[in-house]
Amino acid sequence: MAVRFGCNVERSTNAHPPLTRAVTGSAADTIAALIDGIAERGHAIGRAVLPEATLAALRERVASLDAAHALRPAEVGRGEEQRRHAGVRGDRIRWLDETSPDAAEAAALALLDALRVACNRSLMTGLVEYEGHYALYPPGASYARHRDCFRDDDTRVISAVLYLNDGWRVEDGGALRLYVEGGRAIDVPPEAGTLVAFLSARFDHEVLPARRPRLALTGWFRRRPLASGHGHPAC
Repeated sequence: MAVRFGCNVERSTNAHPPLTRAVTGSAADTIAALIDGIAERGHAIGRAVLPEATLAALRERVASLDAAHALRPAEVGRGEEQRRHAGVRGDRIRWLDETSPDAAEAAALALLDALRVACNRSLMTGLVEYEGHYALYPPGASYARHRDCFRDDDTRVISAVLYLNDGWRVEDGGALRLYVEGGRAIDVPPEAGTLVAFLSARFDHEVLPARRPRLALTGWFRRRPLASGHGHPAC
């Protein structure tokens, strides 16, 4: 399943009234709040976006994959430059397969697809797919500051991260640090059910080290290339 947006978003005249804060509640309310945040600030946070039973099943899914050695050390770069670099990125990953029979995975992907459809309707983003993977960070692992785009590829539009960690405390660390306007940074604890979405080409971010294993379903909504061989100028 894949999704694609443009980095400059414009609200449709049919969009709902703006909400200024992330909303905890129904999926529809959460999606509405995410769209408003993306349109107004370029980033947004949703809380409790899936039932706890679904989140628990996703945690079990990651644990099962890890026990079967199906998670692989993540790499940075791409093509001939793609390589492992533990000092930059320390997670293990497994790419999602939309044909998987796992019910919890299907529920998570359905939520993300609903967000894709809503963004296309309200923000005219032209998203066509979601490209994502599970990410497991062992204690002490991190991901250095970076941006989710390549200079010669303009297809990644919105990054979306769903956290799976139950009972997470601030002292456990592992926050997503998002660098926003005015030199400010927002730290988002990776609490189960939290969904963070932001424009891929606009915001630097990093994953801070944690004291316990840190689980997420992370990826990007994508669009078709706007111009062959030309990256987005913001990347």
